[in-house]
Amino acid sequence: MPAADQAARTPPGQHLTRGWPILHAEGIPPFDPASWRFRVTGAVDRTVEWTWDEFRALPSATVTSDIHCVTGWSKLDNTWEGVPFRDIVGAAGPTAAATHALIEAPSAYTANLPLEALDDDDVLFAWSHDGEPLPPEHGGPLRLVVPKRYFWKSVKWAVGVRLLERDVRGYWEERGYHNDADPWAEQRYAWQEGR
Repeated sequence: MPAADQAARTPPGQHLTRGWPILHAEGIPPFDPASWRFRVTGAVDRTVEWTWDEFRALPSATVTSDIHCVTGWSKLDNTWEGVPFRDIVGAAGPTAAATHALIEAPSAYTANLPLEALDDDDVLFAWSHDGEPLPPEHGGPLRLVVPKRYFWKSVKWAVGVRLLERDVRGYWEERGYHNDADPWAEQRYAWQEGR
């Protein structure tokens, strides 16, 4: 890819990496496919739950996108396979009052986003990266992928979505990270805009 194309796809303050740095806020949780469950709860018409086999049997999509970490690296042309966010939430029937979502990991880790940011075609719960199963250190067996936001919003080891009628800050947002996390606006920390 020409350098000019790479530069046009790299947000301000970011540098490109060929590797994939590993950063966690918590330890890697164990994964037991027999007991694993994914739930959609909160402001929905009905709570839904899938086992690992049921989740993997859902219609999948493949998307290619760039990712941008708040620590300053970007990785271009990642190919993900998984289930679109809108399909997962659509199965539960969001109520008319639902405006936001908290994506949940097995521990207390969460990340918040408005539903409109999660409705893009490239937002999905991914189990594969570049044709290989997503490894545990990168969020396997399942992570949310939200390419238009800094990568901390792409929750590793995702096990649920809680729909909300108002915004509730997630793990890093409560600790001073920017609530919106737009890499093109360099929304890294809350103090940048008093948020």
